[in-house]
Amino acid sequence: MEEGPREKLERLSIEALNDRELLMLLIGSGSGRYTVREIAGNVLQALDKRGSLTLEELQLIEGLGFAKASTLCAALELGRRRVARKPRTIASPGDIYREIRHFASRDQEHLVVVLLNGAHEVISTEVATIGLLNKTIVHPREVYSRAIEARAAAICIAHNHPSGNLEPSDEDKEVTSRIKKSGIILGIKLLDHLIFSEDAYYSFLEHSLL
Repeated sequence: MEEGPREKLERLSIEALNDRELLMLLIGSGSGRYTVREIAGNVLQALDKRGSLTLEELQLIEGLGFAKASTLCAALELGRRRVARKPRTIASPGDIYREIRHFASRDQEHLVVVLLNGAHEVISTEVATIGLLNKTIVHPREVYSRAIEARAAAICIAHNHPSGNLEPSDEDKEVTSRIKKSGIILGIKLLDHLIFSEDAYYSFLEHSLL
């Protein structure tokens, strides 16, 4: 029998729970035709697409009534307010990993872009693409569009490997090179590229690939 989030929390800590498991704790139980795990997965998918969800948008997700949707809405708003109060500075690959680690639980590869100001403080974290990374899918415009809008001075990129293998492929290296060259033209520096799982990461910078 698969271990539930409450059992995992009792055995480990809140930091050990992935995003889906945290949502499962908040949602509490399934509803009608949907298990709590399925509802949490649908919420995650919607968050990945939109970045944030209103109460009305949450209620459109099947399995979520007003009570559960309002609990999630309150939790998301509280998190947004707390994060907004304190700037987070990126000074090492470990700092990047803390910003994007929660994406490791995704079943598909997510290319995540961390936007930074001139002091290397986090402006925001954006999902650029979802799916296997290759030069056809990953175009510099997807990576830099929000950075240009936000007037970012630098970016870090990262993508999860659901397989757990953190070694970069030739395609990963080629995509990174294209993004770096585009950043030089735009005047937005690419600081690092991380390949990560739930418990480890590979830094292109640390391995002298940037």
